[in-house]
Amino acid sequence: MDLGHVLHLLIPSWNSVAILALFFAYLSIAGSILPGKVVPGATLPDGSRLYYRCNGLLSLLLLVGLLGFGAKMDFVSLTAISDRGFELLSTTFLFSVMVTLVLYAAGCKSSNRGSSLKPHATGNLLHDWWFGIQLNPQFMGIDLKFFFVRAGMMGWLFINLSVLARSIQDGTLSQSMILFQLFCALYILDYFFHEEYMTSTWDIIAERLGFMLVFGDLVWIPFTFSIQGWWLLSNKVELGTAAVVANCLTFLIGYMVFRGANKQKHVFKKNPKTPIWGRPARVIGGKLLASGYWGIARHCNYLGDLLLALSFSLPCGISSPVPYFYPIYLLILLVWRERRDEARCAEKYKEIWAEYRKLVQWRILPYVY
Repeated sequence: MDLGHVLHLLIPSWNSVAILALFFAYLSIAGSILPGKVVPGATLPDGSRLYYRCNGLLSLLLLVGLLGFGAKMDFVSLTAISDRGFELLSTTFLFSVMVTLVLYAAGCKSSNRGSSLKPHATGNLLHDWWFGIQLNPQFMGIDLKFFFVRAGMMGWLFINLSVLARSIQDGTLSQSMILFQLFCALYILDYFFHEEYMTSTWDIIAERLGFMLVFGDLVWIPFTFSIQGWWLLSNKVELGTAAVVANCLTFLIGYMVFRGANKQKHVFKKNPKTPIWGRPARVIGGKLLASGYWGIARHCNYLGDLLLALSFSLPCGISSPVPYFYPIYLLILLVWRERRDEARCAEKYKEIWAEYRKLVQWRILPYVY
């Protein structure tokens, strides 16, 4: 595929604009009217709290059902996304740029002094556009930060499913494609089943909404995390039984560590007296959990994340580095983020953090790092 052809494919079309607009419209309506558990967010510096309706799983399953029905009635094509992958990529990128410019302008004009909407402008246009000015901007009552995360995770699944439909249509469905699709689908469904845990993450609590987050949610997650599926469309991989078993074990261990660690952290924040692995939680300085996974490594959830990312790529074999873009990128990102987390925690908790580091010596991978 030559560069000129790729650039031509990247030109947005009205069809790609319509797909994106309908997707956002559906998420806006479904997120507002479908039933779901209402979860309080973290307490903000001014004492206020936001509340999140966690109905992402129901919204996702309903949309899958509607699209399946539409495909059966020949109203929609299941390969509409995979047929327009580059178009949708450029359309979503342009949308991310435009919406963050609007957020920047609205933030600069805001006179709200509440923690959610108080502007934090440095005067550096590029910095403020990239990192954002407001913590939790809203549009028509919709929390945009929570909305964009949900859209990105669902977008990842729908890209994968459209690639799967293309593979079936072309007669190239393979064991590798099935494994990749299965692992990703289980991970995404699990994310929405535990959607309320997202409300206690750093991105939701502390990061302002700028291009970095919007691009990450809407472009980076769905379009780069699905690279393995695109690669498998044109590359045949034969996996032996041992490779399949190893791949499944990598996914299961990664899931166990990732979900277990995040659940322990979330439950501890809600009720510090909740037992961890059947025993009273060990707490440092009344603030830091040092039991369960958090007594093994200070950022053990990152280990689970890395193993899961690796399991998404292993079905592609080892003949090319392209399918391993996601785990390689994630390794670099999480090591950088872990260093950033360490600095922030040292500044926030001071001697408590020093005591925690003495007790829990490993950063991510016990006995290695």
